[in-house]
Amino acid sequence: MRRLFLSIFLLVFLLHVGLAHSQPLYEDQVEDSADDPLALQGIQERSGYGDVPAFGGPSSVGATLREDNEVKTGLLRLKFLDRAFKPWFDFKGRVNKRLGLAFGLDYTAIYQIATKSPREDDAAGGIFRFFGSWTLFGRDSGNTGTFTYKVENRHGLGTELVPQNLGFEVGYIGITAAPYNDAGWLLTNFYWQQRLFGGRVSIIAGIVDVTDYVDVYALTNPWTQFSNLSFGLSPTIPAPNQGLGAAFGAMATDHIYVVAGIADTNGDPSDPFNNFDTFFDDHEYFTHAEIGWVSSFERRYLDNIHLTFWHVDEREKLAIPDGWGMAFSSSWYLYDSLLPFFRAGYSDTEASLLEGNVSAGLGYYMKGSSDLIGFGLSWGTPFDNSLRDQYTAELFYRFQLAQNLAVTPDIQFLIDPANNPDHDFIVVFGVRARLAL
Repeated sequence: MRRLFLSIFLLVFLLHVGLAHSQPLYEDQVEDSADDPLALQGIQERSGYGDVPAFGGPSSVGATLREDNEVKTGLLRLKFLDRAFKPWFDFKGRVNKRLGLAFGLDYTAIYQIATKSPREDDAAGGIFRFFGSWTLFGRDSGNTGTFTYKVENRHGLGTELVPQNLGFEVGYIGITAAPYNDAGWLLTNFYWQQRLFGGRVSIIAGIVDVTDYVDVYALTNPWTQFSNLSFGLSPTIPAPNQGLGAAFGAMATDHIYVVAGIADTNGDPSDPFNNFDTFFDDHEYFTHAEIGWVSSFERRYLDNIHLTFWHVDEREKLAIPDGWGMAFSSSWYLYDSLLPFFRAGYSDTEASLLEGNVSAGLGYYMKGSSDLIGFGLSWGTPFDNSLRDQYTAELFYRFQLAQNLAVTPDIQFLIDPANNPDHDFIVVFGVRARLAL
């Protein structure tokens, strides 16, 4: 089994390399994408990725491929970058049309600095990602069979801290920049997705990332939207690292959907083959079920109200207790520009960061451009009753400087950080840049 997985990965990598030097295949294909607010405004997509299968929210591989290939505009614009990379997007469209292979890569870097800290007060990190979705069966029927993969390298950028640890350094129980650590090379997606009944039912199995599809909504993407975990996946959910798992999603009616799954709580994306041992030998799992209402399948992450239930088994070797919890989320896309949201979560186990968390806010998609403003407020309560409740506010503006380049200044207010009784108010300034190809 290990040799099989390694062989498939090498085959995909070599195919990428080979295609990069191949001759043009077909003329450019342009399609609308139905999953993004910008697409709902009539914005088209450059590489024909509008029908790439996606299981999960905005941070999943399929959704990322679609969004990165949409034709974007900005209030500030570096047009020479658009011209320089147009042949690359055209080439990707021809490859997808002929082979069903949609692929991309990106590099994201972030820097944050806090106004007060007992020790280190700044952090910088970067992540390189190489990902793709290869539809091998059923492209004409809608009952597609697709292989999805994502390889990452997460690293620090010259500071003592990586951004994922800055919040804890200043006494805040939370993560001010969720994915940015120094874990090195990781295999975070390596799974098969099978669609059934014309795409109304999807099943995935393999190496999965539950944060792609558990408790998601339209502003949950840490690469392009909010940085603080309080406004992404609820900090009351003890989501495991990427590892073996399976999930099922279906539209039960035109408006009601269900999602359920299981994942290894001991997943280790830095040693993916060991995941087989932990999944089948340790029997320590994270399970989840979600039921939700949407206005339509096409707007399922925009107009979305859902309730998520989860359970996590005890991790005996690490002495982490079992437990359960639930999360609620509601968002609605208004006037082709506004996305208000309200989210709440509860956990009964210290496997989670917080016992309770409530967040609310607003996203504003600038009309006539791909720029995005986001603002959120959050309240969180720790498990230790001797610690005070903490509050979070975040404001960001994403400048879409080119089709491939976005820069996002960000400011976070950490009020009454639970583990820092000496300071009642800490400000974290940040800037994130993402280049996507």
